[in-house]
Amino acid sequence: MTRGLTAIEERWPIAGAFTIARGSKTEARVIVVEINEHGAAGRGEAVPYPRYGETVETSLAEIEAQRGAIEAGCGLDALQSVMPPGAARNALDCALWDLRAKQTGVRAWAQAGLAAPAPVTTAFTLSLASPEVMGAAAHAARDRPILKLKIGGADDLERVAAVRHAAPAARLIVDGNEGLSFDDLKRLLPDLHRLKVGLIEQPLKAGEDEALAGFSSPVPLCADESLHTRAELAVCAARYQAINIKLDKTGGLTEALALAREARALGLDLMIGCMVATSLSMAPALLLAGQAAWVDLDGPLLLARDRVPGLTYTGSVVTPPDPDLWG
Repeated sequence: MTRGLTAIEERWPIAGAFTIARGSKTEARVIVVEINEHGAAGRGEAVPYPRYGETVETSLAEIEAQRGAIEAGCGLDALQSVMPPGAARNALDCALWDLRAKQTGVRAWAQAGLAAPAPVTTAFTLSLASPEVMGAAAHAARDRPILKLKIGGADDLERVAAVRHAAPAARLIVDGNEGLSFDDLKRLLPDLHRLKVGLIEQPLKAGEDEALAGFSSPVPLCADESLHTRAELAVCAARYQAINIKLDKTGGLTEALALAREARALGLDLMIGCMVATSLSMAPALLLAGQAAWVDLDGPLLLARDRVPGLTYTGSVVTPPDPDLWG
């Protein structure tokens, strides 16, 4: 045995609650993997997502099933073929990237053939609530350059209008989280355009978004739940103008890098997104942020506290990770 593997659950309280069209939660349940080899340790964090049939327990079981392979020396390429995309593979994949960086002293971005990451401005998410509550939240965050607001109900236009009134200078992303019908979308679009919304994320349900093929939207549409890996890319390219790359969907940085290259070759804009999690989840995704039109890596800003050491957020500007955090 050349390696040791540990995988645990951690729970991080959310500041207040995080609410989308599918429900609300008050804590982030994450899995943290550590792979130790010859005195070096690599870590990865992931968020199992019930929307995709994942739980903390099933993800930990997936990781445990690969213990023999990982401890015997399984590398990044082999990992892609022995595990499906999802949170479990993400945690292992990112831990292997971190381990290699720790062992070689070569930063993960350099190993990936990327330019050194620079500070980027992230969106800040406003949870789904009444128009009055969302307007107040937007007023409190009015100095943030990018606001992402959750919608999915009868008062959606009023929600967006309240946020725009409270934060007139902010770039706005509207996230439907599959909560709209095609008729809802068509009804809302003229006003969303008038309110200078810059992007609409996943308005329709994944698998039920065929109507978007050939549809001309005055506001660019972004695939989230409809797009996990390169397997869905061709279909999404015919329906959306942008895609949201999340490492918990791609199953790690390895597939995310390949997905970003192919999506850009097809002329799609990129959003680099996240689940609600700590800086250890955000750090690998920051390697891709320089390629993105939109960055949504605000997970730690939504928590009551972050891990230490963590990323440095100055307002909405996030600085790439130091090696002691990741990569």
